[in-house]
Amino acid sequence: MNRIIILLIFSLLTACSSASMKKGAAVPEEKSVVKTNAEGKGPQIVIDFTRGKSFYYPLMAAWIEDMDGKYIQTLFVPYSVATGIFKYGKTEGSHWTSAPKRAPETLPYWAHKRGIKASDGVFMPEPENPVADSYSGATPTEGFILYARSDNELPEKFRVMFEINQNWDWNEYWTNNKYPGDEYYKMSCQPALVYEAVIDMKSRNDSIPAKVIGHSHYNGSTGELFTDLSTITTALDIAKSIVVSIN
Repeated sequence: MNRIIILLIFSLLTACSSASMKKGAAVPEEKSVVKTNAEGKGPQIVIDFTRGKSFYYPLMAAWIEDMDGKYIQTLFVPYSVATGIFKYGKTEGSHWTSAPKRAPETLPYWAHKRGIKASDGVFMPEPENPVADSYSGATPTEGFILYARSDNELPEKFRVMFEINQNWDWNEYWTNNKYPGDEYYKMSCQPALVYEAVIDMKSRNDSIPAKVIGHSHYNGSTGELFTDLSTITTALDIAKSIVVSIN
């Protein structure tokens, strides 16, 4: 009798385990919550970011443009980008330490759209002139949901833009010796990718998937957008999905 009961229990456990492993039964990713610009007077923009299989501590920026491509405001950048002080800014002996670092290759499309040139001529924030704290936060290390309020009321239609970049993600085209001596390129390799979601305030309850529209300049020296993605591989899997909505 005891043997029969044990076999029944084993069968039930096996069935439950098999059911949980079926396609579609995966546990949803836990996501952190990021909030910026809580005192803004405009609508709250929500960006739901699900990480992809190539996600490994990338840096990103989110901002708003009008339909003509004119920059309106930043929604979010990590503290390191906002201040120009990176956790791995320089080496001391065999250890990395926090320090100011110039990294124009990181998020050049956002930086040039923002249009503020630092004292060294680079389109990136610096410690003496950082992005305001209300628009920045810790670098997400997992999927996240960003709640960011706009400074003011927005046009009926506008674009929510998202740029993301991951260091040292070489591939067969973007090799580590493609541009010898270019220190900015060597820290980036596959350039930053740019995503876009067009928002129509008449349909503000809709969730709009952001679509990749191109990549940035490989070392950040210009604010160009390159729409040919044929050389991009793993960088396309940093984000599994980016969905924008108006709360």
